[in-house]
Amino acid sequence: MAEGDILIKGQDEKFCRECGANINAKAEICPKCGVRQHPPPGMFSGTTPNGKNKLAAALFAIFLGGFGIHKFYLGRIGWGLVYLLLCWTFIPSFLGFIEGIIYITMSDEAFAHKYGQI
Repeated sequence: MAEGDILIKGQDEKFCRECGANINAKAEICPKCGVRQHPPPGMFSGTTPNGKNKLAAALFAIFLGGFGIHKFYLGRIGWGLVYLLLCWTFIPSFLGFIEGIIYITMSDEAFAHKYGQI
């Protein structure tokens, strides 16, 4: 490809962020250079390397936070048991609702750093 050539992509294609090759829009890894592609801006992914999803954690916290389900989901078993033992006080419900809002507003990188250990 010459220096002055113009790259044109189709509707179901995107440019690799590393080498600039046309690749499938759903490709996670560029077949030409092997670099992992980031999701498009504004697309909610929020999944950590160990498979924990930010949206799932937030919904568990908001709707089932009084029983500590979000803590069990995120691997915080001790805190999950504390929430479960104190569920009759409704304090864990209040805290779970707040934690759910925190999870939603947390960046994907911060969520993955805090809860994404394999």
